[in-house]
Amino acid sequence: MKKLFTVFILLGILFFTFFGECFSEKEIPIGMAVEFMDHAACAYISQDKGWFEEEGLNLASYESYITGMALASALARGDIQVAYICLIPAINVYANAKVPIKIVAGTHKYGYGLVVNPEKIKSIKDLEGSDIRLGCVREGGAVDVLLHKTIDKYDLDKNKILNNVQRMNPSKQVLAIKAGKLDAAFLPEQWATMAEESGFKMLLMSQEVWPEMQGSVLVVKDKLIRDHPDLVRKLVKVSQKATDWINQHPQEAAEIVARQLQEAGGNLFPVEITGIVTKTEITSEVLLKSMNRLEYTTDINPTVVQDAIDYVAQLGYIKNSFEAGDILDLSFIKQ
Repeated sequence: MKKLFTVFILLGILFFTFFGECFSEKEIPIGMAVEFMDHAACAYISQDKGWFEEEGLNLASYESYITGMALASALARGDIQVAYICLIPAINVYANAKVPIKIVAGTHKYGYGLVVNPEKIKSIKDLEGSDIRLGCVREGGAVDVLLHKTIDKYDLDKNKILNNVQRMNPSKQVLAIKAGKLDAAFLPEQWATMAEESGFKMLLMSQEVWPEMQGSVLVVKDKLIRDHPDLVRKLVKVSQKATDWINQHPQEAAEIVARQLQEAGGNLFPVEITGIVTKTEITSEVLLKSMNRLEYTTDINPTVVQDAIDYVAQLGYIKNSFEAGDILDLSFIKQ
């Protein structure tokens, strides 16, 4: 009888240990941050369709940021464990701010471009004109790095180009274009396509400047991998599911992302421009055109990531280069 009692006690402990861990996994709050762009389409789709919840992921917060650099700053906070972010800001926050993150999947390739006033700029070389007003995000952003790649590829005069640059976030660039205050702009999608709606022309896309360019990635804090690898596995699984769905249903995906961006936009922009940016410009038609310019895939090439790290170091945006393997953990996507 005593042995039987002991067996029941042991079974009880195992039962509560197993189910207690399952329960606690579902209750672990996850702080997630995304970019206010169709770069993060798989996150917006997953949120809209409830796929995070279906996998038992408890999103305690779900925040949108107007630029990858602003999102990178948020990653330094303790309550953000997951982010869909452009590769370059992820590299910067890892190397400069020493935020302990790992890239566990890609989300897309490409997704950036140069738009111009076709009446004033006919060729890339025209960007060197002393009267050209060129918009770009601040130094260290993904599109800023593309600007430097363009200077290198087309052998442009670096000083002339950089003297023309006016630094502002993508939404302000689009508004400046509408107001006739810019002649050209390096922009991420969907902003580049939105600029076309104002009469600008896409003169150059990232595909032409940076073959196989890694756009955005899914990053998680090291602690989440260490303490709750199953949650990371679920995040990658949901991202893959949403990415596949986007490629199979482009029209519906564009409609969902447009709606999600409109809803999120009201919390990001000053009242006076919210209507212009979120209600007038970001339509499903614009999003469909924009999203077709990206290659949505969770695959990620370590060599491409290494090239990006080395180039950012060459530009001086990080102090030293480092091995891509230090920031990559692709074990979850390979399962």
